[in-house]
Amino acid sequence: MFSDNEYLLKIVKTRMPFGKYKDMLLIDLPEWYIVWFANNGFPEGELGDMLKWVYEIKLNGLEYLFKPLR
Repeated sequence: MFSDNEYLLKIVKTRMPFGKYKDMLLIDLPEWYIVWFANNGFPEGELGDMLKWVYEIKLNGLEYLFKPLR
């Protein structure tokens, strides 16, 4: 299993695999898009888990955590 640091690094490097924002880094997705998933259901599996992390980080104003990982 990943440590939190390793998982955060993986999130920073992962791109959206589908939709209007296909190929955009998850951390760069518009906040409204992440909120839409939070309200309507995150995808199943690892992508959903990563989007939940992005949601919590953006919701709590912790985007600065991503800066040193870029």
